[in-house]
Amino acid sequence: MPPFDKGVNECSTGQWEAYKKANELFVEAILQVYEDDDYVWVHDYHLMLVPKYLRDEKPDSNVGWFLHTPFPSAEVFRTLPWRQEIVESLLHANLLGFHVYDYLRHFLSSCVQLTSLEIQSHSVDATSIGGCIVTCATVPIGISPSEFTDALDRANVKQHIDFLKEQYNGRKVILGVDRLDYTKGIPHKLMAFDCFLDLHPDWASKCVLVQLAVPSRRDVPEYQKLQRQVHELVGQICGKHSKLETGVPVIYLDKSMSFDDLVALYQVADVALITALRDGMNLVSYEFIASHKNKEPPGVLILSEFTGAAQSLGAGAIRVNPWNLQETANAIHDALEMSDEDRAALHNYAYQYLCEHTAQKWAETFLQCLQEACSDLMEVTAEVPPLLPYEELLLEWSESKRRLLIIDLLECLVPAKKRSSTQPRRPPKAFSLPAELRQCLHTIASHENTTVVITSDKSRQTLLRVAEGLPVILAPEGCCVYRLPGQTEWSKLVEDGDVDGREEWMDGVKSVFDYFRERTPGSHVEKQDYQYRWYWDNAQFDFGSAQAREVLIHLWAGPLVNSEAEVVVGDRSIAVRPHACSRAACLERLLLRELPDEVLQRISGAAAGAIVLLASLGIDFALCFAVVPHRDEDVFEAFERLLQDDLEPSPNSPGPPLTEEGPDFQEPQSSDEQLSSPPRSAVASGDHAGGETESKWVLHTPPGPAPSPNPGEPPPPYDWVPTAQRELAELEGQSQLTPHVLAEGGGSAPPAMQLPPAPSECSDDAPASVYTLSLGMKKTKAQHALPHPYHVQNLIRAMAARLAQKQEADHHGS
Repeated sequence: MPPFDKGVNECSTGQWEAYKKANELFVEAILQVYEDDDYVWVHDYHLMLVPKYLRDEKPDSNVGWFLHTPFPSAEVFRTLPWRQEIVESLLHANLLGFHVYDYLRHFLSSCVQLTSLEIQSHSVDATSIGGCIVTCATVPIGISPSEFTDALDRANVKQHIDFLKEQYNGRKVILGVDRLDYTKGIPHKLMAFDCFLDLHPDWASKCVLVQLAVPSRRDVPEYQKLQRQVHELVGQICGKHSKLETGVPVIYLDKSMSFDDLVALYQVADVALITALRDGMNLVSYEFIASHKNKEPPGVLILSEFTGAAQSLGAGAIRVNPWNLQETANAIHDALEMSDEDRAALHNYAYQYLCEHTAQKWAETFLQCLQEACSDLMEVTAEVPPLLPYEELLLEWSESKRRLLIIDLLECLVPAKKRSSTQPRRPPKAFSLPAELRQCLHTIASHENTTVVITSDKSRQTLLRVAEGLPVILAPEGCCVYRLPGQTEWSKLVEDGDVDGREEWMDGVKSVFDYFRERTPGSHVEKQDYQYRWYWDNAQFDFGSAQAREVLIHLWAGPLVNSEAEVVVGDRSIAVRPHACSRAACLERLLLRELPDEVLQRISGAAAGAIVLLASLGIDFALCFAVVPHRDEDVFEAFERLLQDDLEPSPNSPGPPLTEEGPDFQEPQSSDEQLSSPPRSAVASGDHAGGETESKWVLHTPPGPAPSPNPGEPPPPYDWVPTAQRELAELEGQSQLTPHVLAEGGGSAPPAMQLPPAPSECSDDAPASVYTLSLGMKKTKAQHALPHPYHVQNLIRAMAARLAQKQEADHHGS
């Protein structure tokens, strides 16, 4: 907290205006060289207003901001007079980068308290204030170890090392290298060393504290006061513990030092003592470790737990609370008395980490995250997708010759139960489908030239209980495995080489999930081949969501701190999986792998892309139902790009990569427009709804009128029990389907409707109709929506009825 002395508030307004002007000048300089599709990387707290100023000038700019210092807790940040302007400006960046998760959490907490925006674990939706869907990431910075290891081989450095060893004459060297700043805890370090000498007076002649304090901001009164305090403490310690035969126990240098001299000092030191009270990362600890590459035995690092480096090097150092002088004094003694084997173990861990997480890796990781964040933003529609044009879809479905249907069965056809706030602990519920809906799926999947893939995030055992006996391809566990109809063996869609190293984090993730399962009534853990999932379906919502936040904190601060695994936050669930297990990638592999043999023989050359393969299959109708977490919504784009007619290349040209810009999104249409305009793709997503908790989840179409749309939600342009009921009424007695579309009390059937004419023969080159569809009325990456699970169920029934009618017509025609 800043001191509130007289005059501070009087000049703060002028300083704020100067701060704004400086940020404006930086934006002017950026605009002089900026070109479309450039990426702008803004650094540190000095330029927190640049993202907003730049986006005002360039609305489509790609902006990333990285903070090199700690982000203060929300209680401290809220004391700033211009807190709102700063937060809202940062929310105009595509990516916000922080050293560690604590700083990211502080920023999100500030957003929660200062805005009314939708906050998620690693993102903020700021579109309502003109900002972005902002991605927040932890990208710890590193150093270039080779600069220090190479310097150790230089002649002048070796000469200086020999000189220092001779000067200290066998005394243990405790080194402190800090900028003279009140956040670095130099007084705390000196007082802890004084405490150590009081407890162990024999060490006064056997060790020496070398403290290098690099001056900064000498004209600021607070820094002048700090310098006086440090000088007084050094004098007191030297006066109390100095000896004539060995000299003073503290060597204090109030100046900077050349790079070669600093490397030599790092090499000579036996202990590095860092007692920062707050530090974004503290790279001195990294430099000390790098300078001890070939030293036998290596030095020991004592590191304040309030530095960002403590989360990276924690297992390679002795962590201390600098406010606890006794603890720090004991840590100094332990470091000096430590065995050579323990020293080597600590050093090897820390050295391996900093060699893997270099400054180059930090820059590459941040830029990769920025590109992904910008790509995600381009693919996210700013409007709720329009409702599915129901009749148009059924017309194209009945005219199609080859069909591909992908369904997230449990998520789209089995609505979730009502979640009571007082659910007792109980095992996961069983799933089931009503016999009539199962018969519809069987009819569709059994029809010639129709391929049905049923996917789910649930385990293979759960999916088998629901879909056993259906002639469909089953792809549970996020499409990581699949099974063909009529087979009993499961095939993998993820190569073992792509998920190497998962054993390093899976045990830790299981421990975290088990810990919170025991402490969150109504939650359970599901282990799959490549991932772990923690569900809190039956937990009280506010308690469960708070526990979910804690789970994320424990994951990122524990087993995932140095791993490449990704966390997927779903509807009342958290999953941890390797990057190679994304839903879009696995679904693409499944479709390419299971094409019919005769289709593969029609392709010449191994360079043919995915789109060429599927186009050769002759698929002229493709439909994908999915309700997936935000991280997996690229499955819609991947599916559309595999099949979309306007992206179909010539047989000799490779297919475009799946990372290109997504399709243009349509504005919501009126009901009449939706029924008359041809569809391209369809999606929606939203919260589940359903009945009370039962031993089984059985579906039915509810009696009575359709539920009222939410505020701002367009009403469905079709009946509550739409076309399926009319068509099944017409087909009664003509097929084996049971025309039970309405549950009891559902009302009578509306008048029969004239069905479209029989489909005409179309060539294999005709463009395919591609639909992607999810559930609910909210923003998604898809292009159409169905409001309620019952609409999805009735659509399945109507599609089965159309196929039955087509089959009957073909039979009479022959």
